[in-house]
Amino acid sequence: MRVALFVTCLGDVLYPEVGRATVELLHRVGCDVVFPQAQTCCGQMHVNTGYQHDALALVRRHVEIFEPYEAVVAPSGSCAASARHQHAMVARRAGDPGLASRAHRLGQRTWELSMFLTDVLGLEDVGAYWPHRVTYHPTCHSLRSLGVGDRPLRLLRRVRGIDLVPLPEAEVCCGFGGTFALKNADTSTAMLADKMRAVLDSGAEMCTAGDASCLMHIGGGLSRLRSGVRTIHLAEILAATETSQAGNGSPDNTRSQVVR
Repeated sequence: MRVALFVTCLGDVLYPEVGRATVELLHRVGCDVVFPQAQTCCGQMHVNTGYQHDALALVRRHVEIFEPYEAVVAPSGSCAASARHQHAMVARRAGDPGLASRAHRLGQRTWELSMFLTDVLGLEDVGAYWPHRVTYHPTCHSLRSLGVGDRPLRLLRRVRGIDLVPLPEAEVCCGFGGTFALKNADTSTAMLADKMRAVLDSGAEMCTAGDASCLMHIGGGLSRLRSGVRTIHLAEILAATETSQAGNGSPDNTRSQVVR
């Protein structure tokens, strides 16, 4: 299957290792992965903050760039949700039914990574090896907008060597919410404190999720506590193998997702 990587703004600018891990993983499971270099922001931030008119040009560009591909995969629940559920709405409200129809069709073949692996490829065991104690945070957009359910957990349970521990009050928001964290900093910080306490109470070495944005928020807080607990994207765990672990050594080589 020929797959286009929708790397997302955050992945492109701050977490390129997530994009690389996604490509490595998809190659390993038999996909031909293409990276359309002309891709830019999908417009989610604009839509979520009420600037739908400004998002229209970004929606049009996104459709034009990714329309030729059989499937589009994003290592992000929030950006995949934007393409699936917001793009057609933006075009329709702007009075462009043709673009709305194209965006809808493209949205139907745009997938968050765990959904693509399980629903499209029919996989749960992707040959991963990760000998560390990990807890999983289900991000709000993946959980509520996309309905990923337990797909990431099913994939993680088949990772060799992993000690997967439950996260207390897992479905509670971490407080990031994109511009919410900027506009409502005090509330966001209080929510983050609750999430960090849950992560620490789990006893995990690492917290994983399907969105780099939430991991950035959680990882930044944990680093300031000097907790020693790291954050790592789901794609990086699933891309890891026994061979790559032997080459890289230990979790000390796993970069903590921190905003400095």
